[in-house]
Amino acid sequence: MRCPKCGGSKSSVVDSRQAEDGNTIRRRRECEECHYRFTTYERVEERTLVVVKKDGTREQFSRDKIFNGIIRSAQKRPVSSDEIEEIVNRIEQKVRSQSDNEINSECIGSLVMDELADLDEITYVRFASVYRSFKDVGELETLLKQITKGTKKKKEK
Repeated sequence: MRCPKCGGSKSSVVDSRQAEDGNTIRRRRECEECHYRFTTYERVEERTLVVVKKDGTREQFSRDKIFNGIIRSAQKRPVSSDEIEEIVNRIEQKVRSQSDNEINSECIGSLVMDELADLDEITYVRFASVYRSFKDVGELETLLKQITKGTKKKKEK
């Protein structure tokens, strides 16, 4: 690693620790020529992930888009931003493990719905109403019946 002060090419690692939830390694280094100490970060270079939309267009995967969609669905609900962040982390991890470099938006939507079904029923219904683009009240009623059956089974256990 090149020293930012003198440009020397030899440095030694003085301290090393994990940063950013274990996804990054922070290293304190010391230049062997001028003894200047500096910090470097090492992280995995993740490949670009492309989302294929319903209309065939492609766009770069965005954690923020998922986060914002869930935030809108969870408005005025007892859902913390930490819970939403955990959901987004799990979804991103699943997406990256399932796909080489392209994934359908339907797959991402299904992953979000699976997570929200376990988190909060109202948030789930709000997200589903936008994601599935219900054509009439009958489709929404069918979804509500499915949720009610699932809730009864959970309470019986």
